[in-house]
Amino acid sequence: MSRSEPSPLASARRRILTLAWPIILSNITVPLLGLVDTAVVGHLPDSRYLAAVTLGATLFSFLYWGFGFLRMGTTGLTSQAVGRENDSDVRNLLGQSLLLAAGIGAALILFSRPLIALGLWLLGGSEVATALAAEYAEIRILSAPAVLANYAILGWFLGQQNSRVTLAILVLTNGVNIVLDLLFVVGLGMTSDGVAWATVIADYSAFAFGLWLVSRQLRWLSGRFLRSRLLALAAYGELFSVNANLFVRTLGLLFAMAFFTSRGAAQGDTVLAANAVLLQFIMLTSYALDGFAHAAEAIAGRAVGRRRWDEFGQAVKSAAWLSLVTAGAAALAFALGGQWLIALLTGLPEVRTTAASYLPWMVLMPLIAVWSYLLDGVFIGATAIREMRNSIFAGLAVYLPAWWLAQAVLPETLTNHGLWLAFTLFTLVRSATLIAYYRRRRRTDWCVKPAGPLAAK
Repeated sequence: MSRSEPSPLASARRRILTLAWPIILSNITVPLLGLVDTAVVGHLPDSRYLAAVTLGATLFSFLYWGFGFLRMGTTGLTSQAVGRENDSDVRNLLGQSLLLAAGIGAALILFSRPLIALGLWLLGGSEVATALAAEYAEIRILSAPAVLANYAILGWFLGQQNSRVTLAILVLTNGVNIVLDLLFVVGLGMTSDGVAWATVIADYSAFAFGLWLVSRQLRWLSGRFLRSRLLALAAYGELFSVNANLFVRTLGLLFAMAFFTSRGAAQGDTVLAANAVLLQFIMLTSYALDGFAHAAEAIAGRAVGRRRWDEFGQAVKSAAWLSLVTAGAAALAFALGGQWLIALLTGLPEVRTTAASYLPWMVLMPLIAVWSYLLDGVFIGATAIREMRNSIFAGLAVYLPAWWLAQAVLPETLTNHGLWLAFTLFTLVRSATLIAYYRRRRRTDWCVKPAGPLAAK
């Protein structure tokens, strides 16, 4: 290798950065839309509309997060097909994922009434706000097929190491949504229903744009769509297996988050609000770490498909280095500027004071959680989903007893510290479990096998 040529590790690091930055920018657009929704509805004369949109948006955040496996599973399988240089598999995985998204989306619309009623009952809220939220949700559920199909399209492109499509689609979605928010609510005098219709139209606009991008990409792929792959249930075995484990894993993660929120709420509105502010710190960190994890998915998956374990190791090392630098920067930022960030997020003195007392947990969290973000991406790329699922349940097995013990031992003034301790242990055990699985798989499956006696002859 000449001096002018970068080392394989430096090349892998550059590739990770190239894939990660559009994803990080895409993530930043998500809270921007929430801010516009809040600002538009928050200026209506009655606060019940803001409460309704908040309830409805929360419901769909949890609902669609639960079906995020369509993005993750499609990325892992597609990246491996790319590594095998099997264009036919790349094509048919897209077709299968889109058909699966259409089926789930149609089922969500069909059973929308009981699903919405159950979700809003679990969220709570005043009778008036809940009634308006139900109206909002019955409109928004109409976009379910488009939202889930967009997950499949984003996963398919990311599996081909094209992350700029993610940025393009999300910028379009959020741009259309913001313009229509202003048109329907400010211009036409609609209320929470206007916000819902703006989101539905934006989701289908993004879907149409995504299909156009897909049609362009398909011109570069050989092979064709096979009826036997698209219409035979048996052909979906691998996709169902990967997605089922991802779905169970996501349900476990949702339970952990919901349990944390409910136990905070049981301590009063001030603690609930303080915890909500601090969870935004975790979300801020995730916007960057997810970018590196998604990049690791695509590159590691391609290496698995090619059986190039040297490339696999370089991708993981590069993503780990960038993730650790980012996590360290986040921890330092929270240590030095945490109180300023809290003041930026809330103007309530009692919430500021309460949140500040739990800042040490925020400094610790990025350094622990970084491994779960990174290795989730690696395991998705390698479609080693059972290990991801198991890490969640290992974490829960420590999380719940730790919370119970903390409540029994600690005085009431430290109850929320006990909750944060339990949640931190959940994250720590999850990260440690994934590290242990990774080390084992790296020694056994994800490595160059030594030649046996017969091969030596």
